[in-house]
Formats: sequence, structure tokens, C-alpha cells
Amino acid sequence: MKHEKRFNDAIERLRSSERTELLEVDRVVDLCLEGIAPASVLDVGTGSGLFAEAFALRGLEVTGLDPNSEMLDTARSFVPGGTFVEGTAEDIPFPDDSFDLVYLGHVLHETDDTLLALQEARRVARARVVVLEWPYRDEENGPPPAHRLKEETVTQLAHEAGFRHVETMHLSHMVLFRFED
Repeated sequence: MKHEKRFNDAIERLRSSERTELLEVDRVVDLCLEGIAPASVLDVGTGSGLFAEAFALRGLEVTGLDPNSEMLDTARSFVPGGTFVEGTAEDIPFPDDSFDLVYLGHVLHETDDTLLALQEARRVARARVVVLEWPYRDEENGPPPAHRLKEETVTQLAHEAGFRHVETMHLSHMVLFRFED
């Protein structure tokens, strides 16, 4: 599948202190792991490996997926023990139930087929899928509102993808969704 919405911004910007503060990386990882004891995580749309690195520091076996080979090279440099594979959220190249946790950080709004991306994440997840997205509002940081997803849209698509348990959490600057069967 050709991926139309590939993120091509400067890698340095993805790891800027201003951006990482907005992302609340440690809090997001805590919420991803809360209530489960995962050993493995798939970081879909891993980008520069910011979250892959945070998961690795928690002792998880990390696999990152991204359509951009340059991003994967950068992620490898930050997480040398991780596995990084080129691919898209709509066509995850792993068997069913391959990972305890599947994480999609600021990637769902970039997908060409949001429902298919959630179905693929559910297919390869054993315990939980977590989605981090920008809130649906116009603000200085992040994509324009037209590129953002409304909370109700994400929730509806999660149910359509087959998730029975859908949880929405409002962080300081982001919205975090946790999905389970």
C-alpha cells in the first residue's frame, strides 16, 4: 500500500525539549503500562524512536515500525537493542498477537485508512492498543485542525475495529486512548 501521509519534518524538531515536554513521555508510558505487565511493544510510526527509547528504558522488548527509512535509522541510533522495520500502520508486517502492547503516538491522524490501522493494531496486540493524539482544536503546536481527529471519531472507529473497552484520557496537551478487547 502506498502511504500518502508520510511525516517528513526535521528529525531534530521531533526530539526538541519543547515538543517532548508537550508529549509528557514518562506519563504516557506509565499510562500505557498501567494495569498490565507487557514484555513487548510495537511502536507504530516510531519516527525518531522517542517513545521506543522510553519503552526500552522500562525494560520492554521494543519493535518500531515506520514508512520512513531515515526515521528508522535515527530510531536505531537511540535504541540500539530495538528492532526497526519499514512499513505502515495499515499493513503491519507481523503475525497476529505478536506484541503485548501496540502504541500509536501521533500517527493515527497520519494514516491513509484510520479504521484499517486500528484493525491492524488490534490484530497484532495481545493485551492493549494505545493511541496518543493531538486534541481537536486549533493551537500553535501540532497539525492544523483539519488534520486532527475528533475524540468521538477515534472512539467510534475503535469500536468498529472490534475493541470492547475504550478509554479516553485528557493529558495536559494531548489525548490518550486505551483500547482492549
